[in-house]
Amino acid sequence: MPTQKKQPFITSDERHSRLKKLRDTMDAKGFAAVLLGASDSLLYFTGLTWHQSERMLGALVTRDGLFYIVPGFEKSRVETLPHLAGEILTWEEDQAPSDLVASVLKPTDRLALDDALPLFIYHALARSLGAERLADGGRLIRDLRLCKSKSEIAIIQYAMDLTLDIHRQAHAMMKPGIRASEVVRFIDERHRAMAGHASTFCIVSFGSATSLPHGADGDQTLAAGDVILVDTGTRIDGYHSDLTRTYMIDEPTKEFAAGWAIEREAQQAVFDAAMLGVSCASLDDAARAVMAHHGLGPDYQLPGLPHRAGHGLGLEIHEEPYIVRGNETKLATGMCFSNEPMIVFPEKFGIRLEDHIYMADDGAHWFTQPAKGPAEPFA
Repeated sequence: MPTQKKQPFITSDERHSRLKKLRDTMDAKGFAAVLLGASDSLLYFTGLTWHQSERMLGALVTRDGLFYIVPGFEKSRVETLPHLAGEILTWEEDQAPSDLVASVLKPTDRLALDDALPLFIYHALARSLGAERLADGGRLIRDLRLCKSKSEIAIIQYAMDLTLDIHRQAHAMMKPGIRASEVVRFIDERHRAMAGHASTFCIVSFGSATSLPHGADGDQTLAAGDVILVDTGTRIDGYHSDLTRTYMIDEPTKEFAAGWAIEREAQQAVFDAAMLGVSCASLDDAARAVMAHHGLGPDYQLPGLPHRAGHGLGLEIHEEPYIVRGNETKLATGMCFSNEPMIVFPEKFGIRLEDHIYMADDGAHWFTQPAKGPAEPFA
């Protein structure tokens, strides 16, 4: 059981290794520093978790230093939170934090910016440093985060196992008359108890509402013969789980069983296409080829697959690599991504089977085993 496993986590040594890679890349690209905002990249490199507000808080990584840029009244709180050692520089309410950033740099230094920084922070920095000294650091940062380490994969595996177990518990409570809100609340309570973290999201849809990929507004009540879709996840040490199951608790209708089989075939086609060195686009192509073979689509037309076949996953629930048409990014060891080529039959039902894949030196591996059948959502 997931609760019996020892929870893995990212060590300070690994974060220091990440900072070294960041600094090496900065040097190669001619940047004197990188400014990390209150983003998942701040957590990735420093271990500090903070939520974006109207006040700038982040970390300035230079070639030989780590400086936290912090509102003065928040310094004591930051000091209590997990983070790599670094100098905490503070600014007061009547001061410009962008001026504080500028004071650390030389007049000719170029600064790369975390692409998750809000636009208002960019404009403030442009006033303090000059726009010509600022550069987009998004590609630099995201290339470093793109391929996960063994530690990261172990954390995601732990989180996936835990959420899959909660899916099983939710399946066991499904019966006509239950409200979607009851299931959502139950899943959140179980995530809190087992993961120490709330559900990061939870979609529970019944009947025709399953044809809406991200669910319907309002509460729903499960009726006999309804299709059920449950999509949920949590976070472990910042890393996400994300799993969807679609099933019926009654004897599946022929129409649903046929659609479910196509969905599972498309999902398997994506997995089978996932080989080191192939493009992300080719996986999306594989899913759509299955759809077309069965007369669905083409392209994004319905009934069929209305969106990309998958998304990367890590500290963000949706991040690179995206499994989508036109993405020529090549699969490499350490990449982690969802496999969810949903089929939508408008106003009838939708079927999404979502499991995730990680790429290892010997090819693709499932984090969780795919569902067994239209009334058997677990392997």
